[in-house]
Amino acid sequence: MLRDLKLRNSSCAPSQTKKAQRKNVARIAAFTLLMSTGVAFSAEPKEWLARMNKALTTQNYVGVFTHVHGGRVETLRIIHRVRGGDVSERLLSLDGSGREFIREGNELVCYFPDRREVLVERRAPDGPLLGALPSIDEDNSLVYEIRGGERQRLLGRDTRVVALQPRDQYRYGYRLWIDEKTSMPLKTQLCNQAGEVIEQIVFSTIDLPERISDSMFKPQVDASTYRWFRADRRVAASSRPALWDAMRLPPGFRIATRSSQSMPGSSEPVEHLVYTDGIASVSVFVEPRKPDSKPSEGPSRVGSSSAFSTVVDGHQVTAVGEVPPTTVELIAKQVKASKSPAPPAGAMGLAPQRK
Repeated sequence: MLRDLKLRNSSCAPSQTKKAQRKNVARIAAFTLLMSTGVAFSAEPKEWLARMNKALTTQNYVGVFTHVHGGRVETLRIIHRVRGGDVSERLLSLDGSGREFIREGNELVCYFPDRREVLVERRAPDGPLLGALPSIDEDNSLVYEIRGGERQRLLGRDTRVVALQPRDQYRYGYRLWIDEKTSMPLKTQLCNQAGEVIEQIVFSTIDLPERISDSMFKPQVDASTYRWFRADRRVAASSRPALWDAMRLPPGFRIATRSSQSMPGSSEPVEHLVYTDGIASVSVFVEPRKPDSKPSEGPSRVGSSSAFSTVVDGHQVTAVGEVPPTTVELIAKQVKASKSPAPPAGAMGLAPQRK
């Protein structure tokens, strides 16, 4: 483009004044300076991901989006507020179930009108209800390749399309349409190795209000007559030896958290392990199997997630995550009991409680 400008300047009439020539040189210099700075349209794909994740966690926003997964289509509304360092979120299904999730700090309240139940649990304060979206670091850059940055129009806005392509068969890829002005992801796709869309989120409306009132975080249902449950989970210290662990993991995956939780109908706690590559994650549940129960073995699907179950040393082991079936199968089959003593188990009680 700079060469084209010079060619156009050289074709000007010989009668052009020196003053006009100086103006053209100034324009070219200004254009060259603009292209060399970190303005929005010259940002690298990795920068767009960083801006997107910052926008999702630091901005106020209210939007309606469609979630397509596992053959199901659901329309939801999300409200996200950051005030004085405190984060509040509300996710409401606009379809028949009417389920909604309200997070204040690290407490998440889940309302299920169709079951007339409410579940209260602890949640990481930095985990958005939209779920984890891709961010590239030194570790996962070895297993994902980032591409893109081209401009496309979506919802009447200019967006930048960024793709994360897995370097192996153990994880899925992502395509994201990131709004140039707000850095919000207007469209997100989870794709398999063939490029087929497994899961998709598309916003139909999105606003970034300066203020959001407290009334926006009140549930739309009267849950005073519902059954209330509280799940209190304590995560075991990572430095203590664990009873169960995966002996081998797919490249890039590592242990993220471990916890023990008591479940209804089980006299012993269920071990919960989470493995992640920084983007994708796999949850593994290990529970004692009752002698009279039929073991569950083999692959299955849970919405857009893959699952694999097997039996190890009299325990039911189930791995589930938004990864290819080969990944959950490999991890499930690698989970073994260690000979070292187990850490003190945290408790996750699911007893009804008063509102």
